[in-house]
Amino acid sequence: MTEQFLTLAREVGREAAAFVADKRPAGRVTISATKSSPTDVVTEIDEACERLIRERIFAARPDDGFVGEEGNDVVGTTGVDWVVDPIDGTVNFVYGIPAYAVSIAARQDGEVVAGYVVNIASGAEWGALRGAGAWRYAGESRQVLTAPQPESVAHALVATGFNYIPAVRTAQAAAMATFLPQVRDIRRIGSAALDLCGLAEGQFDAYLEQGLKPWDLAAGGLIAAESGLLLSGIDGGPDERMVMAAHPAIAEEYFALVRACGF
Repeated sequence: MTEQFLTLAREVGREAAAFVADKRPAGRVTISATKSSPTDVVTEIDEACERLIRERIFAARPDDGFVGEEGNDVVGTTGVDWVVDPIDGTVNFVYGIPAYAVSIAARQDGEVVAGYVVNIASGAEWGALRGAGAWRYAGESRQVLTAPQPESVAHALVATGFNYIPAVRTAQAAAMATFLPQVRDIRRIGSAALDLCGLAEGQFDAYLEQGLKPWDLAAGGLIAAESGLLLSGIDGGPDERMVMAAHPAIAEEYFALVRACGF
């Protein structure tokens, strides 16, 4: 059944990505609204993309639930929820930076069991099934992902992001000032889903971010976990307070460092 979830996620995700790519005008995209702060933006294309995804999923599975970034969640009766970010990396999308993605995950009885991410700008696609691994798609074939072991925490390239709420961002900056000298460097790409897929591929050695919502984490988090990485929060599992991810060889030391820096 979970393979069927992934098949549907990929079919819908590819259509949604093509829709966004077709609708995006040249230059900068007009902002239609903001969310947590004046710099946390939404576009009409975000909203239209989520409507398309919702319609396609309910056409195939009308009794499921739906949790989307743009709101109007639906409680289903099957135990299956679809957790959707129509454009993860909206600021990149607005400015024309080619790192923004459709992210679709199926959650069964509260556990994410299938995840799909596609970079709208490049067409790169990733998928994962709970207990069955993660991969990057190459056409219809699957290139299995096994996250490489980093040399050390001190040599780790860390993907991260920052909150759009100024007070939170100020605190993050202070923590980052302590953290940054203790790793190789950081990268701020602007899409949590793409960060987690990149981590699974070995583009980064570790990850940390605060403020992620379920739709930010669901698909990319499963892809990272199924590639062999460990995910954690500050005091338990990954959540809105904190998401950390690293290879098991450095995870304990890395997680301890993040906690000690005061994030």
